[in-house]
Amino acid sequence: MTKNDQLVAEIVRDYRAAAISEKERALLDFAVKMTREPWASTEADITELRDAGWSDSVILDLTQVVAYFNFVNRLASSLGVNLEGS
Repeated sequence: MTKNDQLVAEIVRDYRAAAISEKERALLDFAVKMTREPWASTEADITELRDAGWSDSVILDLTQVVAYFNFVNRLASSLGVNLEGS
């Protein structure tokens, strides 16, 4: 989507050091938290995203996409399924 391969590589390597906005960083921080410690998410996390400028619709979309990917990856890992086609 960015048509900027260097930016994509930076984000993959370490999004915290990538040339992205604080708004984008807040969204990625939340995605990481949902993945690593979803039980620790609070209303304050949602408020932080709203304060960064994200709408409830975007926050819901992010939450659903991250939850789906986490579900599929955990399911595949538990069953020994290789999702990369190798």
